[in-house]
Amino acid sequence: MPTPTPDQSTAIPAEMWFDPTCPWAWMTSRWLMEVEKVRPVEVTWSVMSLAVLNEGRDLDPGYRAHMDRAWAPVRVVIAARRAHGDGVVKPLYDAIGTRIHLQQRQDDDILTEALAEVGLPTELAAAATSTDYDDELRASHARAIDLVGTDVGTPVIAVDGVAFFGPVVSPAPTGEAAGRLWDGCVLVAGTDGFFELKRTRTRSPIFD
Repeated sequence: MPTPTPDQSTAIPAEMWFDPTCPWAWMTSRWLMEVEKVRPVEVTWSVMSLAVLNEGRDLDPGYRAHMDRAWAPVRVVIAARRAHGDGVVKPLYDAIGTRIHLQQRQDDDILTEALAEVGLPTELAAAATSTDYDDELRASHARAIDLVGTDVGTPVIAVDGVAFFGPVVSPAPTGEAAGRLWDGCVLVAGTDGFFELKRTRTRSPIFD
């Protein structure tokens, strides 16, 4: 069977919310990029925040430290979007995520390097420690939670007003396999009364 070619004139709008620090969201985003190649889907990329999601929760010290660090990337993405528009969100996410997930880095240079890579002012890295963008960050996060509910994490995907958590997948399917997974997600998400499919993860994210 030939692989369908997306017709961008009739593309279905979808939205994915991500936290740049989440490895599972990274895997889902790589899958969704493949979906765009084989299905008529046009994705808007938006931020949600694991730091916001976990506010007030009793976390073990290691994960609490991770949540404290997680504020920085989402703030910088929101600051970049405010200054330069929605079109910078995905390239900046790709640049940040490559350093965090593929290069396994946590150093302070990640954000400055990512901004420079996509041609944005490196001064935006100062947003990492500023609360000036938190209202916009919380609003973007709240849009996802309002659609999907509270008992979820990142990523969240919405299609035609119906949102779902995930899919959580490793490795990210490519080609027509990516399209088939998309078809299944849209099918179950569009079924009245459907809420959840889940099984225990038996592997970590496979990035390459």
